[in-house]
Amino acid sequence: MVFIGNDPLLSYQDDTCRRDSSKIDDNPLEWYHVGIASTFIIINSVISISFGLNLGTSLFVSAVRCVVQLTLMGLVLEDVFKAQNPYIVFAMIFVLVFLGANEIVLNKSKKRHAGMYLSVLLSLGVSTMIIGTIGSRFSLNQGKFWDPRIFVPTMGMLLGNGMSAIAVATSYALNQLSEQKEMIEMYLSFGASRWEAGRPVAVEAIRLAMLPTINAMSIIGLIAIPGMMTGQIIGGAPIMDAVKYQQIIMFMISASTALGVLSSIFVCMFTCIDNSHRLRNDRISSSKPWIFAKKDEFLNNIKRGIIGLKNILLCCFIKKVDVEEESLGLLSSRN
Repeated sequence: MVFIGNDPLLSYQDDTCRRDSSKIDDNPLEWYHVGIASTFIIINSVISISFGLNLGTSLFVSAVRCVVQLTLMGLVLEDVFKAQNPYIVFAMIFVLVFLGANEIVLNKSKKRHAGMYLSVLLSLGVSTMIIGTIGSRFSLNQGKFWDPRIFVPTMGMLLGNGMSAIAVATSYALNQLSEQKEMIEMYLSFGASRWEAGRPVAVEAIRLAMLPTINAMSIIGLIAIPGMMTGQIIGGAPIMDAVKYQQIIMFMISASTALGVLSSIFVCMFTCIDNSHRLRNDRISSSKPWIFAKKDEFLNNIKRGIIGLKNILLCCFIKKVDVEEESLGLLSSRN
């Protein structure tokens, strides 16, 4: 048995683990293996076409993004791990938080409130940074909590779950503030404070956002084996170390998600119901951000261009056929 420092993931390796790792090394994955796996998307495409779900474009774009983004992430992580520089690590974390906020506000949310981008950016960044730092230092027993091999993947998992939860919570809250406008204004007119009027919406939004995390913790290990734990086991890590790491990560995800959702919902409610206890639906917008509006306009122009080109080619083909038929008719009449 060989001990390797204070690494919580690989604190020891016995002969069995080394044999498992050698088996993996003997069967390396190539890019054509990824290509084979990508054919499974055909199942989704068949279902989409059969039921008219109109998900073909989304599936294709998502699959391409998955390959490109993970490849870039792998290339970047190799350099970050080698550098062992805390400034580079924190710069990468900031980029991840920035991209996460963009995805929530600009892509996932159909409605947005004034100042939503800044509130989501801070809620997502602060909640994950606090829990990630404390968890890495004490729960994962890292002398240098910013050790990129542990800290970056951990923060990535916290950010991924936090993004989904914040998107669900804010979307639900904004929809309810718009749909239940009369009821909330009635509460306010009867003397309720802005928190009393908006509390039912906020509570339900937080509950909905937390349910996936709670459900995941309740079935993990009994029904589902999480992907992170599976990856560690496949990579040759001791099974019980992988189990402990997964348990720690789940508790960290639960805490960071709760903090992020709570702060973003508080800002949402206090923005949409102002200090004078008035519901401000004018601060809620359902229009697309200009960058996505420009993207849709660009894609529509391309689509119209393709349709126009197809029509031109079709007309040319029809005219050519007509000319050939006329020529054949003249020849037959002369004969």
